[in-house]
Amino acid sequence: MNADKRPRRTLIGIVASDKMDKTVVVKVVRRVQHPIYGKYIQRQKKYMAHDIGNSCRIGDKILIEEYRPLSRRKRWLVKGILERAL
Repeated sequence: MNADKRPRRTLIGIVASDKMDKTVVVKVVRRVQHPIYGKYIQRQKKYMAHDIGNSCRIGDKILIEEYRPLSRRKRWLVKGILERAL
């Protein structure tokens, strides 16, 4: 019964919205190489993350970790604030 525990995925992103209670929207930007031209382009995706103490503000750089489903779209948990917004 003891399944091997893989380390959970972590991502670093910027808080785009904090208007919900105990939830933040995090924008994660990654750089990928174009398959034909070779130029590096930016791709971005938004994730909804659970913020237990409502401590994150717009513009904060945070670390989020994959977590069990908490609602229909929320599957990430805020692990820490790396850098506060000015």
